Amino acid sequence: MTNWRKEARGLVADAKGRRAEDEAAAFLMADGWEILAQRVKTPRGEVDIVARRPGIVAFVEVKWRGSQSDLDLAIDQRRLARVAAAVEILLPRFVKEGEDCRIDVLLLAPGSQPRHIANAWQPFV
Repeated sequence: MTNWRKEARGLVADAKGRRAEDEAAAFLMADGWEILAQRVKTPRGEVDIVARRPGIVAFVEVKWRGSQSDLDLAIDQRRLARVAAAVEILLPRFVKEGEDCRIDVLLLAPGSQPRHIANAWQPFV
């Protein structure tokens, strides 16, 4: 595959990801969340959305797939571990004293309602 084709596919994927993140942010706002930030990059990874409700801050990983059946494989422990590593860096920036925090996942596919998985990160001990 030529390099320009790879770059073009990357641009298309990035545009789809941004649309999915915007749709996820709108969904969260409609559900009472305040969006604090989107696409927050750290040396350990990126957090798609940081959102707050009274007493809790959610670091949200957004996944978009072309069909609802593909959503079941969209997120795994490895991907969530990368998000968790980024969250460790971001905690002091976004979480105030007395607030709880969690890592959520929002799954999106055409023609289906967004699926919000609250507190999706449960590291293996």
